[in-house]
Amino acid sequence: MSDLKDELTISTADFNRLVKFVKDKYGVDLHAKQQLIQSRLGGVVKSGGFADFKEYVDHILTKASPDDIDQLMVKLTTNYTYFQRETESFDYFTKYILPDIVRKHQRDKILSIWSAACSSGEEPYNVTMYMMDYFGKQWSAWDARMLATDLSVDALGKAQRGIYQLPDSMPAHWKREYFKPSGNRYQIAPKVKNNVIFRQFNLMEPIQFKRKFDVIFCRNVMIYFDQPTKTALINRMYDATVPGGYLIISLSENLPPNTKWKRLTASIFQK
Repeated sequence: MSDLKDELTISTADFNRLVKFVKDKYGVDLHAKQQLIQSRLGGVVKSGGFADFKEYVDHILTKASPDDIDQLMVKLTTNYTYFQRETESFDYFTKYILPDIVRKHQRDKILSIWSAACSSGEEPYNVTMYMMDYFGKQWSAWDARMLATDLSVDALGKAQRGIYQLPDSMPAHWKREYFKPSGNRYQIAPKVKNNVIFRQFNLMEPIQFKRKFDVIFCRNVMIYFDQPTKTALINRMYDATVPGGYLIISLSENLPPNTKWKRLTASIFQK
C-alpha cells in the first residue's frame, strides 16, 4: 500500500494560480476542485521531474509546451463520449432540424454544421451517419461536410484514427455501411470519415470561421464553465449561426436565463 505521506500537496497559492490560468485561457472553472487537481496532477508532477507543485505550476504558467497543456487539460476534464449519446437529440435533429435546413438550402445544397468539443470523434461521425440515412441516394448531391473541433490534440488524434469499440445498441446496418472491422474493433468507413474536418480550437477564442452555421452541437461542455463564461460562449455561438439556426446542448445542461436563443425542447434551441 502506498504511503499517504508520499502524496504531493498543492498550496493554496499555487492552486489559485493554476485555477486562474485554466479559467482565463480555457474557460474551465476549477475553483472548488483543489482535491481533484491534487489527485489527478500529482503523478504528472512526479513523472515530469518537478520537485513539487510550485515548480510544476511555474512551468505551466511560463514555458509549457502544447503537449504539456494538452496533458493538463486531459487530466482535469473528462473527454468521455460515445455513439448515440442522448438519442432524443438526434431524433429531433433528424425529424425536425434536417428537413428545415435542407428546405432552406435547396438552391446551394450546402449545410454548415459544427461539432464543438468533439472529443474522440463519435459525435460528428454519428451526425454524419444520421444525415446519410436521411439523404439516401441524394447524399452525393449535397455538401454537408462537418467541422469538428476540440482543444485536445490527443482527442483529435483519436478522432482522426476513427477506431472504436461499438456498443451493442449500434444499428446493424450502420455497422455494415459506415464501419469496417479492425481486429476486435471497428474503423470508420472512408465515406463517413471524409465528411468531417477536424481542427484544434479553443472555445474561449472568437468564432471566426468562413461560414455561419446552420447547426451547432455543443454538448457536455458548459458543465465546466461558470455562468459568465457560459453566457459569453452562447452569445458568440448565437452570432456564429445563420438566422433560424440551431444550438444543441446536452440534456444535463441548460442555457443561462435571459438568453437570446429560443427554447424548442429539452436541449434544443433556435436563433
